[in-house]
Amino acid sequence: MATTNDRFIRATKGEGGSVKPVWYMRQAGRSQPEYRALKEKYSLFEITHDPELAAYVTRLPVEQYGNDAAILYKDIMTPIPALGVDVEIKAGVGPVIEQPVRSMRDVEGLHQLDPEAHVDYVLETIRLLRTQLQVPLISFAGAPFTLASYMVEGGPSKNYEQTKAMMYGNPETWTLLMDKLADMTITYTKAQIAAGAQAIQIFDSWVGALNASDYRLFIKPAMEKIFTALRSEGVPLITFGVGARHLLPEWNDLPVDVIGLDWRTSVTEARNMGITKALQGNLDPAVLHAPWEVIEKRAKQILDETSDDPAFIFNLGHGVTPSVQPETLKRLTDFVHNYSAGQ
Repeated sequence: MATTNDRFIRATKGEGGSVKPVWYMRQAGRSQPEYRALKEKYSLFEITHDPELAAYVTRLPVEQYGNDAAILYKDIMTPIPALGVDVEIKAGVGPVIEQPVRSMRDVEGLHQLDPEAHVDYVLETIRLLRTQLQVPLISFAGAPFTLASYMVEGGPSKNYEQTKAMMYGNPETWTLLMDKLADMTITYTKAQIAAGAQAIQIFDSWVGALNASDYRLFIKPAMEKIFTALRSEGVPLITFGVGARHLLPEWNDLPVDVIGLDWRTSVTEARNMGITKALQGNLDPAVLHAPWEVIEKRAKQILDETSDDPAFIFNLGHGVTPSVQPETLKRLTDFVHNYSAGQ
């Protein structure tokens, strides 16, 4: 099926029209009753390994809300078991790794990813969705730092003490880990593009925990490697992190098309900082729990400051939370479309 709604793709190129494209991070699953019903029967692992089910979950928000892009339903940790690292996604906790990666020997022992052998179900889901969707399909991968933070810490962390200990105290081990994760990300995302993904977002969700000088020294080379390798694939490339206002100038230097903003930095502030890439964002997800008049006011502020910006995609500043009402997301999508069109 041909893509008939290209608002999202045009905006990534700085060619957007008056109607702003809309999609939401974590729009697939979590807050949808249909998804919760599925989770009573199947685990996340079982859903993502079943292309029919994963495609259904991916399609739901597009069909229900009228969003201008779909994002593949899967997890950033999906390829990690193929490296030889056992991961368990624990409800209410997140990814948990019983045997963290902390030594040079651990890093040297990481395996290589073979997408057709290890994540064939992801590729099949993409192929299936391309026959079902009339909007662009975004797929994604975790960035090396964010993946490493789980692999080294053994699970979610607030301070990333073990991760930073390796980064500062064992730079050779850290550099090898970044290189291996960068190579895996390139292999993984190229396979997704070959299967039909029409845009790639790299989630570096937790890299805001680093200062700019550490980012330049320890992280940026791996990100440049990834995006440079993907440039020739001809699809829009998006980078995103939370609490990373201080890293926006670093991201602006990367060969990406779109920078995702969280709610802490407005589009106007980013442009005043000299950010020239297309921007995506950035309504605070918590606002979605407020009365509609508050949601509308906040959305208007974002749309008013981007009314003349052809390189803007409306999104949240982070993911949809489980308690958000689907009706709210539908109403917000309609409002963004209608208000930006002057209706």
